[in-house]
Amino acid sequence: MSDKSKTGRRCGFVALVGAPNAGKSTLLNRMVGAKISIVTHKVQTTRARVRGIAIEGQSQIVFIDTPGIFTPKKRLERAMVAAAWNAIDDAEEVVVLYDTTRGGIDADTRLILEGLKQRGRQALLALNKIDAVKRERLLALAAEFEAVGVFSRIFMISALSGDGIDDLRGHLAAQMPPGPWHFPEDQVSDMPMRLIAAEVTREKLFLRLHQELPYSLTVETEDWQEFDNGSVRIAQVIYVGRDSHKGICLGKGGATIKAVREAAQKDLEVMMERAVHLFLHVKVREKWSEDAAHYRAWGLDFEA
Repeated sequence: MSDKSKTGRRCGFVALVGAPNAGKSTLLNRMVGAKISIVTHKVQTTRARVRGIAIEGQSQIVFIDTPGIFTPKKRLERAMVAAAWNAIDDAEEVVVLYDTTRGGIDADTRLILEGLKQRGRQALLALNKIDAVKRERLLALAAEFEAVGVFSRIFMISALSGDGIDDLRGHLAAQMPPGPWHFPEDQVSDMPMRLIAAEVTREKLFLRLHQELPYSLTVETEDWQEFDNGSVRIAQVIYVGRDSHKGICLGKGGATIKAVREAAQKDLEVMMERAVHLFLHVKVREKWSEDAAHYRAWGLDFEA
């Protein structure tokens, strides 16, 4: 690309924040045009700060999909919420995403609004799932948020269908400060592929197990081998906290783990555009959530 085409470039960071399960990961994947963040019906599934990179005209927008902000009780929850607030402090723009089907402003969202006020931060509000709520309700909700005094602009969107996304992305592109791009043009995330692969498997576990298994599981990519024919062999370990959880993950006759492996492998092959050979093993590691090494891998602060 010529130097001339690089003139007028802009680049900056945008933090996507909201209560758990507001639709932040779906929005990030929609903005970037690729699946890089875990999306399930369960809350609090995003653990690390996931960065997605989008190009809009001459602007490179680096989105940070944060863990949902809520009142934390455990060490892992404290680290997740601390990561979300750090992202807000680091970003040029903040987008607060709200699930309009939840009704009025809930306690978790009020926590976010108070935090923004304390920091003196202005933000953009994205009212999500507008196709599921009547227009009168949307207007009343927008007025309620506007009265809080922290929003410079309100967008009506559907992260799932894409309605309103172009307007939001265009506005963000115009707000990015002038400067060189931080990442190559074809890069969609700065997360290591090993970590993205582990997140894909973790998503399939959540989708498959529904309410059977608590949040006490994690996935690590232990081995990654690339072959001359372009294929890749990925070995991952699923760590659970109890023996009973191991049985749930495996399923009767290994049916559950087989289904999870097939679904994750299929997603990874589409994502990486090559043959993937995925191998999964389930191990019991009590109190894995107290292991500082896991936090470092996710970019979280163990001492938060």
